[in-house]
Amino acid sequence: MTTVDLPRGRSLHLDTPVIMGILNVTPDSFSDGGRYYQTDSAVIKAQALLADGATILDIGGESTRPGAPDVSLEDELARVIPAIEAIRAHTDSAVNECIISIDTSKSEVMRQAILAGADIVNDVRALQEANALATVAQFPDVAVCLMHMQGQPRTMQSDPQYDDLFDDINLFFTQRIKACETAGIQRQRLILDPGFGFGKTLSHNFQILARFNEFNHFGLPVLAGLSRKSMLGNLLNRQTNERLAGSLAGALIAAQNGAKIIRVHDVKETADVLGVWQACEQGIKK
Repeated sequence: MTTVDLPRGRSLHLDTPVIMGILNVTPDSFSDGGRYYQTDSAVIKAQALLADGATILDIGGESTRPGAPDVSLEDELARVIPAIEAIRAHTDSAVNECIISIDTSKSEVMRQAILAGADIVNDVRALQEANALATVAQFPDVAVCLMHMQGQPRTMQSDPQYDDLFDDINLFFTQRIKACETAGIQRQRLILDPGFGFGKTLSHNFQILARFNEFNHFGLPVLAGLSRKSMLGNLLNRQTNERLAGSLAGALIAAQNGAKIIRVHDVKETADVLGVWQACEQGIKK
């Protein structure tokens, strides 16, 4: 069993894949359309995600879709900190074991989110921004998800190119793991994310999905986040609200190829798919 110990006595068990439910508290989310921008709505949504089968809640206050505008520190804090505090305050003792992830690249947001109750830092920039490494190192029980991205959100999809897609991503992971360890962040606290849609063409994305297990050699949990993304829309000619089937197919393929965390919008449906797959796996093993 793969277990990651987290703050306040919580643990993340990864012997089988778990679901990370997406909770965007932004007015311009590409998928949620700002529906959970207000704290009360965010709490209701969080409780629904947990009831549907999410183990982790990933709370984000800044959109990272291609071309998204930057969000000030003050605005991001005003969005995510009340949401984290309220979710912790409005859950009962049993559900309070839920794991909260803060989706941010700003060190001060990381710091305040952890103090408010976050267990995981999920950073699309892999702790490369100012003070991020030092900030996370101050909280030795917090886990960190390091995502690969070529470029920055505003420009990452302009013309992504690689000498060798997998060699380049693996080299990036190797360098960021070393940087974390040098800063005092223990290796066993790290999670890797190859970053579907972050500086990748349609071909790149589906190569990563098909060969997802090639990132398992680090011996660390690997996260797959392709829910409702444009890679599905472009392949299938589907609008954002029509990508459920594609998202479920992607989640299953990633899980079959070793993904330990599946980051999704549609938690209940993903839980059903993974439940059927797990039942088959257990039956085969018996």
